[in-house]
Amino acid sequence: MSSANKPIVWSVAGSDCSGLAGQVADIRAIEALGAHPCTITTAVTAQNNQQVLAVNALTAEQVKSQFDAIKDAFPARVIKVGLLPTKDSIQVLNDFLESYDGSLILDPVMMSTSGNTLVTEETLSLYRNLFSRTTLITPNLPELELLTGMTVSDEQSIKDAAKHLQEQGISAVLVKGGHIEKLKSDGGNYLHDYFISEQQEFWLHSLKQETNNSRGTGCILSSAISAALAQSYSLEDSVVIGKMLLNQGLRHGYDLTTKIGRQRGPLKPLCWPDEARDLPLINYSMREPEEGSFLPCTEKKEIGLYPVVDRAKWLERLLPLGVSTIQLRIKDMSGEELEQEIIEAQRVAREYNARLFINDYWELAIKHGVYGVHLGQEDLVDADVEAIRQAGLRLGLSTHCYYEVARAHAIKPSYLACGPVYHTDSKDMPWIPHGIDNLKKWMQLLEGYPWVAIGGINLERFREVANTEVSGIAMISAITQAEDPEAVAKSMMEMMTA
Repeated sequence: MSSANKPIVWSVAGSDCSGLAGQVADIRAIEALGAHPCTITTAVTAQNNQQVLAVNALTAEQVKSQFDAIKDAFPARVIKVGLLPTKDSIQVLNDFLESYDGSLILDPVMMSTSGNTLVTEETLSLYRNLFSRTTLITPNLPELELLTGMTVSDEQSIKDAAKHLQEQGISAVLVKGGHIEKLKSDGGNYLHDYFISEQQEFWLHSLKQETNNSRGTGCILSSAISAALAQSYSLEDSVVIGKMLLNQGLRHGYDLTTKIGRQRGPLKPLCWPDEARDLPLINYSMREPEEGSFLPCTEKKEIGLYPVVDRAKWLERLLPLGVSTIQLRIKDMSGEELEQEIIEAQRVAREYNARLFINDYWELAIKHGVYGVHLGQEDLVDADVEAIRQAGLRLGLSTHCYYEVARAHAIKPSYLACGPVYHTDSKDMPWIPHGIDNLKKWMQLLEGYPWVAIGGINLERFREVANTEVSGIAMISAITQAEDPEAVAKSMMEMMTA
């Protein structure tokens, strides 16, 4: 990203003289994701990695003057708020928000690592006035209890407390998982975060990392979410990206050797996260993600040309050409008529030893023993994924964004579909087309999966997509609506082979 296009994120928080947390950590995270940080300091804290010696709050005038200095020259797309130590600092922020129309992320820094409360009850009461303007709040368990007055002791009470915050006007809540492990009796390999908004509710699971260098985790996470949100990612995507940067920062954290010995150090986020090990797994429970995976679908060869058709008759036309993978996607049949179409498609697929995927109708696919099932993200809500796995069918999943990739990765399907690569009129999609560069990024991020490119791919664009060496290229209309479908299919297979 060029400097001219850098979005601006404000950090309204306290400074940390030890350079481990607070605004120092905020700056590291915001810059790592390509945004520009501005800082409005609310307190000068005297602390180290053992204790907080003092929270020297700035006056209302001192805080307000910082807002005045940058509000026009460096307008914020997202404001991340950390420590607000006094009612004066909260009131200054509240006054500014009356004319602010961007996003607000609250990281409620209210308790020290040692468990001491950093704010008064009066300050806490005024803090709640911010809730109606809050896009996302990111409390840990002690902060969640402090904000709600509720006792949190298990998965359901976490959900209840988060919903209580929503009822007070907050749009979305991310409960950080650092303290959740203390609630679990089975140990386990993952840390668990809980997210809820008006549209989504899910758990994010990240593999534990054995490290003492974990200072500033909350600051890094909330600032990274803010930086991603400032670059027009959805809130769900921003949360996933934030977790990825946090996981990266934990891996690269460092300790400090001082005159008094070796000291616990900070996280070190480096750059836009692009490694699979940093991607959290998403599902709908605090339980550990399943370890099983679906059977691979590259036992013969690459997926290759992957036509998506609406009738079994298309298999009769395309499979004799050498097409080895095909998907039956029917939207205008039901009952016996639908089942007979699937039976006929399966008959033809077996005749040509081809891989037949059924879109959506997983129960019929299991019943008739087809090769695999393809599901969209919306279909995952009702589908019995474990039944598909136990039946020995392959599974392909559509993905369009970070949230959906993390959700699919938790299931470990046979292949992942990336789309739309280009603009498409085949179905209504809210996503901006990925383009070739982002297709390559997804393939590199999760290189262990076969990837299928889909969306707006026609004969003119086919070679450009094939040159990425993607495992499969799917299309809905480029073949079936062509004047000579067989000729188009042959040309595409020749380009893919070349």
